[in-house]
Amino acid sequence: MATTLHMNQEPRKKQIAILGSTGSIGTQALQVIAAHADRFEARILTANNRWELLAEQARTFHPAAVVIANETHYTALRDALADLPIAVYAGADALCQVVESAEVEMVLTAMVGFAGLPPTIAAIKAGKPIALANKETMVVAGELINGLCRQHQVPILPVDSEHSAIFQSIMGEVSSIEKIILTASGGPFRTFTHRLLETVTPAMALKHPNWDMGAKITIDSATMMNKGFEVIEAKWLFGVEADRIQVVVHPQSVVHSAVQFADGAVKAQLGVPDMRVPIQLAFSYPERLHSDFDRLDWYTMHSLTFERPDTERFRCLALAYEALRQGGNMPCIVNAANEIVNRAFLEGRCSFLAMPDIIAQTMQRATFIQQPTYEDYLETDQEARRMAAEGLTAK
Repeated sequence: MATTLHMNQEPRKKQIAILGSTGSIGTQALQVIAAHADRFEARILTANNRWELLAEQARTFHPAAVVIANETHYTALRDALADLPIAVYAGADALCQVVESAEVEMVLTAMVGFAGLPPTIAAIKAGKPIALANKETMVVAGELINGLCRQHQVPILPVDSEHSAIFQSIMGEVSSIEKIILTASGGPFRTFTHRLLETVTPAMALKHPNWDMGAKITIDSATMMNKGFEVIEAKWLFGVEADRIQVVVHPQSVVHSAVQFADGAVKAQLGVPDMRVPIQLAFSYPERLHSDFDRLDWYTMHSLTFERPDTERFRCLALAYEALRQGGNMPCIVNAANEIVNRAFLEGRCSFLAMPDIIAQTMQRATFIQQPTYEDYLETDQEARRMAAEGLTAK
């Protein structure tokens, strides 16, 4: 017999684990949770190093548990939360274990880089729906992740603005996708000549014209490797091959991406550059919740422009396409090498134009595996990192 919800009963709040709560996506996700405290609750919060901010978040949102991946910060975090009934854990294994909690109903994977792969796999195996913001998970092991999702009947809700736009464009459609139009802002150096690119510094690269993101993804956006990764991610999320994924430079970042169908019709999702919009949709899908986020002002949008990307000046995009065409563990190799050169550039140990050179060299040197296992991905990641580091030393 059906039960009736009494008027004084509140609807049950969705319990969300946020992997990477102190990063750009994680902090914006907490803003969404705060704005809809009647609908969502932060059950688990995790960070890599920023234990002070994690402790502050825990005091505000009162999760059941927090995890600091860097174990050297465990004692400081534990002591900072000693007066609260919050479990405190540390280490990479703990990240995988907390997402398996029976109370967790969705996992937002907002960690940066390859480190997001193991806890995402653990969450999928535990049957948790994934709000995916860690694109490296699909870049490195898209085929493996898709297989696990089918096996455990777990949905993936994309959080990247571009993939959320594609997802929104196909909602309700029964026709197959003819082409994906993946938009890119072009980053801060869209109009730079090759000679000007030689002068790029980390401070210059960290000034993205449209989006407020973490340092790693901001550098990836400047090199357009981020867009290359999104091409790979789109292939696995939507089942579309590389030759049907078209990157279009759109400096205004209003059209977040689009889908073309068999009859030539194109559906796009437009909006202001605000990551809270796709985060909120992933949390609430299939429902759209009201928000106070900024709206598009149609009277001030005087023009929307679109350009072909220059893969000679921005080689990282071409390298990502090549990795996708080769398949196997090649995207994993590219990701590992990119993480090394990205960090080196931020630390002043690598020039802007040397980054794609070292990634290309690593692609040539690393062991290629056509049908990798999970263990192969782990070994490939370590080998490619070592080879990229050697490439830095040789420069």
